[in-house]
Amino acid sequence: MRRHLTLAGVDATVSSAGVYEGGAPATAHGVATMADRGLDLEAHLSRRLDAAMVRQADLIIGMAREHVREAAVLDRDVLPRTFTLKELAREAKEVGPRPAGMSLDSWLRRIAAAREPGSLVGVGYHDDFDVEDPVGRGRPDYEKTADLIDSLLERVVALAFPDGDHDQERSR
Repeated sequence: MRRHLTLAGVDATVSSAGVYEGGAPATAHGVATMADRGLDLEAHLSRRLDAAMVRQADLIIGMAREHVREAAVLDRDVLPRTFTLKELAREAKEVGPRPAGMSLDSWLRRIAAAREPGSLVGVGYHDDFDVEDPVGRGRPDYEKTADLIDSLLERVVALAFPDGDHDQERSR
């Protein structure tokens, strides 16, 4: 995300957190896969998502529905700006690029308003919403996941910040 925002000329803070206990390093396959893409995860340690993080974020992107639900449990007011990556990319394309002068928050609320009731309910993997976690699998699975995430993030950034509309926003 940080790379795509930088390439688009958007000054933003990007951070990551998850639903499990923090302090774990990135997997060896994760480090190697991202190193091939010019990103250094050698010193990365996971963090657990908390209420302060979600309240401060202008945008929360989860890889799976469980991540969106966890953010909403921490603060229910964040749901209109919390999406799975696949959901955001798909629905942003449907809504269209953020118009000049429209705040990121208003654009995200427009996208969230199109959300089907119950779409984030359910357990297990759902191809329409979740990016499959490659942990425990081989390097080819990490490569496939990294390529997918990269293409989805590129699409989201292009739609959120079209035509040089680079209002400063924080992304988490």
